[in-house]
Amino acid sequence: MTQSLGVCYYPEHWPEDTWAEDARRMAEAGLTWVRIGEFAWSRMEPEPGKLDFDWLDRAIDTLGAAGLKVVLGTPTATPPRWMLDRHPDMLAVDREGRPRGFGSRRHYCFSHLGYREECKRIATLLGQRYGRHPHVGAWQIDNEYACHDTTLSYSQAALHGFRGWLARKYQSPQALNRAWGNVFWSMEYASFDDIGLPNLTVTEPSPAHVLDFRRYASEQVVEFNRVQTRALRPLTDAPLIHNYMGAAPGVTDFDHYAVGADLDVASWDSYPLGFLIDRVPEDGAGHRLAFARQGDPDFQAFHHDLYRAVGRGRLWVMEQQPGPVNWAAWNPAPLPGMVRLWSSEAFAHGAEVVSYFRWRQAPFAQEQHHAGLLRPDSAAAPALAEARQVADEITALGPQTCGQAHVALVFDYVSQWAWEVQPQGRDFDHIGAVFALYRGLRKLGLDVDILPPGGDPTGYRLIVAPALMHLDPDWARQLTSSGATLLFGPRSNAKTPDMAIPVPLPPNLPGLEATVARVETLPPGLTVPVTGGGAVIRWREEIETGAEVLLASEDGLPVLIAAGRTAYLGGWPDTALCARVLGLLCDRAGVRTCPMPGALRQRHTRESRFLINYGAEAVTYDGVTVPAAGVVWIPR
Repeated sequence: MTQSLGVCYYPEHWPEDTWAEDARRMAEAGLTWVRIGEFAWSRMEPEPGKLDFDWLDRAIDTLGAAGLKVVLGTPTATPPRWMLDRHPDMLAVDREGRPRGFGSRRHYCFSHLGYREECKRIATLLGQRYGRHPHVGAWQIDNEYACHDTTLSYSQAALHGFRGWLARKYQSPQALNRAWGNVFWSMEYASFDDIGLPNLTVTEPSPAHVLDFRRYASEQVVEFNRVQTRALRPLTDAPLIHNYMGAAPGVTDFDHYAVGADLDVASWDSYPLGFLIDRVPEDGAGHRLAFARQGDPDFQAFHHDLYRAVGRGRLWVMEQQPGPVNWAAWNPAPLPGMVRLWSSEAFAHGAEVVSYFRWRQAPFAQEQHHAGLLRPDSAAAPALAEARQVADEITALGPQTCGQAHVALVFDYVSQWAWEVQPQGRDFDHIGAVFALYRGLRKLGLDVDILPPGGDPTGYRLIVAPALMHLDPDWARQLTSSGATLLFGPRSNAKTPDMAIPVPLPPNLPGLEATVARVETLPPGLTVPVTGGGAVIRWREEIETGAEVLLASEDGLPVLIAAGRTAYLGGWPDTALCARVLGLLCDRAGVRTCPMPGALRQRHTRESRFLINYGAEAVTYDGVTVPAAGVVWIPR
């Protein structure tokens, strides 16, 4: 597959007599794709029903004349002010009951059916005009679902929709009361119309109530996206894409796999320095300082692999950070070479396109301090030269394709919601547990595929599935019959779909005699040492078992147990224990490991081996010296 570069551009922000020169410079820099339009509804339709596409026609034609291909965005993330006059109740409402206001973006409620119809209308109009346009090569639906904590809305539209959703799911209030355990605290309902949204309660609401609301809210995102994909499908043959965000808090509030099922390509917006605060190992402060100008060595890779799964093999990076951003707590500049590194790493993980945000830094409005490939005065910013270098290198490198890895890691959005609803320990969440093991696998030099729950296990030697709320019995049997070595835990199969503790007690895995008798959560600084090295942190389980004990704590309790090809980890491992556990399981699975020094990582395509150095110093490994913030690829 041939890789290419792109950039995000806003012709409505700049004088029209600059467009042709911008397009010429983009092509000269080696860019192929230009994303436009996703925030321009007020210029497309300045008044209700008064359409103005003439400027957009000229912008697309100008870009196309320079040999560029357009990704055209539907502008539904930024409804114009007149939309509120037409639909005054369309605003999302936060968990404190406050309507979100106009004056920024993403202020709509996914449940509002009137606004959905407006989105269908504008998507249809755009599709009719540009669906067969020779210069429009792809479409972006909306922009960054869930960004700014906008999936969960406590509006009247959401309340009405949720009650209908519950009635369809449970058929009777009595069935709902049983499923939710509403006899507890006299929470029983006589009618679906009595049920409210799970906010503004005196203390925590029923966890089953909250989880069902999370499921409902996720389905609203799916339906909102589907309205636009169904409008566009008959009008264009170009691929439909959405640009997801990384795993920052709130961004996992909807099921990205379910949204992706209606799209052709999954893309995500990669901001390594802005997201550095998330998912760091035990030495959080030291880690952040060491990688303040590079980003976490595994965070970008994790999302490339995740969104390659969401896109069923097709991945783009729609927004790649090119310099300091404007929205993090602190906004350092990347080390020289990091823009090239981030871009090259994306291609090593199967990206078809890497698109930089943005072409020219804006001198006005909210994102003035967000760097682009050009400065506000149109002079080249440092990233422009690195983009040109990447364009030359991917041409020389040739097409790169990803084969199936030997190792798969399961990530589940419902489990993420469940452990947010009932974490038991403040720092326990599903994606954190998954990412800790992903980091451990990468440090062993391994390529990793991400699997959704129910995904096909065929061909994998090792499958790692931590913290799955509920394990479907049929899929559990499919996993155990796949021939792969399996690692479950901690907190696997620990709830029913209705957020109750199941009996038999967890983990209740086929062929593994084990019962989690008690759990405890460990505050920072409190650890449980494991005999031979490493420790359990955050989450610990007391396991009663007749299975083989592979690792035990110094106080004599099982930590890692196994029966046949199935293993269970009864605690959250620190870095040292993670390395021991994964090394042992890789040995049992016949997976060859290559431990990586420091911040060096590797990734394989069918054609090349990429050595990627996130460190601030050069590293020599396997006879190859990789410069600081550098990438070296070796033909295979």
